[in-house]
Amino acid sequence: MVRGDTAFKALVIAFSLGFIFFFFFFILELFFSSGPVWRNMGLNFLLGLEWNPLKDKFGLLPFLYGTFISSTIALLLAGILGLGTAIFLAEIASGRLREMLSSLVELIAAIPSVVIGLWGVFVLAPFVRDILQPSLQPFSFIPIFSGKSLSGLSMFTAILVLTFMVTPIVSTVVKDALLAVPEDLKEAMYSLGATRYEVVRHVEIPYTKDVIIGGLILGYGRAIGETMAVTMVIGNVPSISISLWSPASTMASIIANELAEASGALHFSSLIAIAFSLMMVSLTINFLGRWVMKRWTRGELRI
Repeated sequence: MVRGDTAFKALVIAFSLGFIFFFFFFILELFFSSGPVWRNMGLNFLLGLEWNPLKDKFGLLPFLYGTFISSTIALLLAGILGLGTAIFLAEIASGRLREMLSSLVELIAAIPSVVIGLWGVFVLAPFVRDILQPSLQPFSFIPIFSGKSLSGLSMFTAILVLTFMVTPIVSTVVKDALLAVPEDLKEAMYSLGATRYEVVRHVEIPYTKDVIIGGLILGYGRAIGETMAVTMVIGNVPSISISLWSPASTMASIIANELAEASGALHFSSLIAIAFSLMMVSLTINFLGRWVMKRWTRGELRI
């Protein structure tokens, strides 16, 4: 038994170290492959606004802006919808209805992104162009609703697609956590005359707060890294516009669009640099999320 335990421990350690080695090797490969653009442009690449491969001008900022705005707004919407859906499934829906709707939500989360992208192009984009955009026309004095999209392919469409993709993830994680809350805690609140809303707010959400943050982090990571669905509906224009009706582009979408047709060494290196930047953004968000989770769990942070 001792020899078996030692061998098992060594095997597990070897797998762990191997994974860490390949992970750092992957990051270093991205960094060194993007070396030409860092040497040629330096900070101008990070702060550049222009993307023109024909003139060897490459700037990351439009793609960073598109990624951050689309993912953040989608996460806010998905967080509200996902939390509401999870509370309904865990606290209101009956057993059979809960099982049926939970399966439906999990099925939506399993739909391939390219299929969701097709739905976005043929259904959601016309809806945004013909119905949603005219309905919000009275609010055009607000900068984010100014302008007009003639095709429906815009930042707003991408946000809706990402919301549709992220909501099932958040909902499923939070629902499972709410169902795991001990019944004794809830019954104690009910016995004191608390309403269902008060039980959810003062017992279930505090009890599952670390899981909720984890689900939001997981959803944010999905939104930031999403490629095909966003590429198909965002319009793919490397520009920065405050209007959500304007087309835009993200770090993932520009890589998907141009990597196979990179026109030169600097162009290819710029795309690899975007991939490296996307990796750094994802890691930063995960570390910040874990920091927030630990602080909130210990009661050192109020949200």
